[in-house]
Amino acid sequence: MATLLLLRHGRTTANADGGLAGRQPVELDETGRAQAVAAGARLTGLPLAAVVTSPLIRCRQTLELAVPGAEPVAEERLIECGYGAWEGQPLRKLAKDPLWPVVQQHPSAVVFPDGEPMAAMAARSVAAVRDWDARVSAEHGPDALWLACGHGDVIKAIVADALGLHLDLFQRIVVDPASVTVIRYTPVRPFLVRLNDTGGELTGLVPPARKRRRRSRGADSDAAVGGGAGVTR
Repeated sequence: MATLLLLRHGRTTANADGGLAGRQPVELDETGRAQAVAAGARLTGLPLAAVVTSPLIRCRQTLELAVPGAEPVAEERLIECGYGAWEGQPLRKLAKDPLWPVVQQHPSAVVFPDGEPMAAMAARSVAAVRDWDARVSAEHGPDALWLACGHGDVIKAIVADALGLHLDLFQRIVVDPASVTVIRYTPVRPFLVRLNDTGGELTGLVPPARKRRRRSRGADSDAAVGGGAGVTR
C-alpha cells in the first residue's frame, strides 16, 4: 500500500489567542505561514501522487505555502470536528465546562452541544484516509507517497486507529501545528512511521528504485516479521 503523510495546518489566529476555532474560517497567522513554508522545504523533492485536504481555509492556506505546485482535492470527511456551541469559545472558559473532563478522559462518549459526536469524527476521518490510501495505491502503485492536510483532533484520531488504540486514549497523542505524521497501511496492519515530526528529514521516505531479483534456489530464512517490515522496502 501507499505511504500517507499527514500534515497539520500551521498556527492560526485562534491558536495564538487560545480559542477553539472548530469549523470557523480562521486563517494562518504570521507564525503559521512561516511554519507552512518550513514544512514545504521539508516536503520538497517528494513525489506526491495526491494531495488531499480539509476544506477549511487554514488547511488550504497551509498547502498553498507548503506545496504551491499541487492541486489539492477537498475531502469533506477530513474537516475539523463539529464542536457546535463550543466553537469560538476561549479554551480557559471551556475548561470549566462539565463536559471538559469527559472530552479529556472519555472522548468516545462525547457529543458536543449542537455539534458532532467525537466518535463520528474519528470514524469518518479514518474512513477517508483508508479510502484514499487504497485509491492511491491502486492508481500509482505500492510505493506511492501522498499527503493529507488536516486538523489536530482529526490526525490524532487517525493515529490512534493506526496504533490500535481506543479513542479514549487519543488525548495522549500530540500533533503540533505544521507537523508531519507518516503512516503506512499494509494488508495486515498499519505502521506508524513518524509522529509529530517538525524538523526531521523526509527524503528518506522516497522508496529506492526497485532492482530485479535473481532467482534463488533457497528461501530466505531471515524474513522480517517485526515493525521494520513496514518502513523499509
